[in-house]
Amino acid sequence: MNYKLEICVDSVESAINAQAAGADRVELCDNLIEGGTTPSYGSIVSARNNLSIGLHVIIRPRGGDFLYSDLEYDLMRRDIEICGELGVDGIVTGILLPEGNIDIERTAKLFEFAYPMSTTFHRAFDMCSDPVQGLEDVISTGASRLLTSGLKNKAQDGIELIRQLTIQSGDRLIIMPGSGIDETNAALIITATKAREIHLTGRNIIESGMIFRRQGINMGGVTGVPEFSRKVADTERIKKIISILKMI
Repeated sequence: MNYKLEICVDSVESAINAQAAGADRVELCDNLIEGGTTPSYGSIVSARNNLSIGLHVIIRPRGGDFLYSDLEYDLMRRDIEICGELGVDGIVTGILLPEGNIDIERTAKLFEFAYPMSTTFHRAFDMCSDPVQGLEDVISTGASRLLTSGLKNKAQDGIELIRQLTIQSGDRLIIMPGSGIDETNAALIITATKAREIHLTGRNIIESGMIFRRQGINMGGVTGVPEFSRKVADTERIKKIISILKMI
C-alpha cells in the first residue's frame, strides 16, 4: 500500500487496536465529541509504551474555537515539551486569528518547540476565512502536513477543494483528508484527491458492562451523548479499509 493510514483515537485501547489492524500511526486525542483535545499525560505514556507505530498527539487545550489566550498558548507549549520528553513522533495543532486567518507567528513557534517531531496543522484550517491563502500560511508555519475536510463537515463533500489544495501544495506539504471517511468512501477520496495519507477513526460502538443503569442523568449535561456506550477503534473494520486501499 502506497498510502499512509492514520487512525484518530481517544483511548489507548483504540490505539492498540489500530496498530493490530496495520495502521501506520495514530493521532491520540481526548474528547472526540468536541473534535479532540489534548490527552492526559498517563494516556500518552501508556500509548508510547504500547505502540511501535507512529504516535502523534493533538495539542488543543479545549473545545470550541481556535483563538487562544496567552495562558492557553503557554499550556500548549508545555504539552509539546512533555510530548518530546515522552518520545512522541509528532504533534497536531493549529491557531487562528480573530478574522479567520492562520496565526502564522504563534503556530510556527509551536512547531519550532516541537522539533524534531513531525507537525500537522489540524482542522482549524477548515474554519479559516480563505483556504487558498490559508494553505500558503500553513506552509509558512513549517507544518509537515495539513489535515482537512475541504471546509466541509465531511471530507467526501470537500473532495474538490482537497484536490485543489493537493495540487497547490505540490511537494511542499502533505494534504491529508479526514472526517467521515470509512470503508464506503476511502477509495473514492484517495482516488479523487490524489492524497497519499488519509485520516479516519474506524470505530464501532461498544456497550457498557454496567448492569444497573440510572436513567435521566447526563454527566456532561448534554442530552444525546450516550452514558452507557462508547466508540472504540475496530480492528476488523480498519483491516477492511486497508484491504480496500491496497486494491487502488
